[in-house]
Amino acid sequence: MTEHTDKSPWGLRLNKGLYWMTKHWLPVVLIPLAVFVSLPLAAPALMELGYTRTANAIYWLYKPFCHQFGFRSFYLFGEQSVYPRANTGTELVTYEEIVTRTAMDSFDHIENLYASSADTMTDLQSWANLQWAARAHVGNDVMGWKVTVCERDIAIYWALFLGGVLYGIFRRRIRPVPLWLWFFLGLGPIGIDGFSQLLSYPPFEFWEVRETLPLFRVLTGATFGFMNAWLGFPYLQMSFDETRQELENKFRQAGVAF
Repeated sequence: MTEHTDKSPWGLRLNKGLYWMTKHWLPVVLIPLAVFVSLPLAAPALMELGYTRTANAIYWLYKPFCHQFGFRSFYLFGEQSVYPRANTGTELVTYEEIVTRTAMDSFDHIENLYASSADTMTDLQSWANLQWAARAHVGNDVMGWKVTVCERDIAIYWALFLGGVLYGIFRRRIRPVPLWLWFFLGLGPIGIDGFSQLLSYPPFEFWEVRETLPLFRVLTGATFGFMNAWLGFPYLQMSFDETRQELENKFRQAGVAF
């Protein structure tokens, strides 16, 4: 950027604004992120309070970010906080049981949710319909109300946010995590778990349909989110530090106070 541009009104304002951002970027990132991680919990609370239109708007807003399957999601204000699939082997009330008891019309032939051998298009369509029902159904007074993103995603988002808060406290002591460690601890567990589930369902069906325990979904998600925070926030700090130094040099050359 030339000295003339630095002294022009708009150029100076832009540079001053960018300079301010280099010093305050962390809260600028964390405040919207705090809103983003809080709204998924606000939706079930709003459903419980009777503000269904606002809650449904939040569910709709988060559709691009998550599959929103009820059997992989947390629930608030109901009998349980999770309703895993029957094949997870827990002693909890399963998703198949709870929707049969409370949402019969939406989940005809719920046993086909396993769909372990969808040999015809009709079988595959039946499986898909049940998957969409599990996505669209947000809960009821008995089972509670679904958090707008799944167990793994809410763990990712909250770990990313809390990792950013921790970075703000200890930022000058933290260096970016080595890429090999990010890959091994962050990407590896979530990738193995996610693909092993995906490839067990139609149209792949490489092995028997499997579902991960909710606890493991939370752990892999939280690890992934935290490792991303450890990798991303230090690199952002380094980039903003370099930009601030360049701007300060330009301000000095142009005789502009900063």
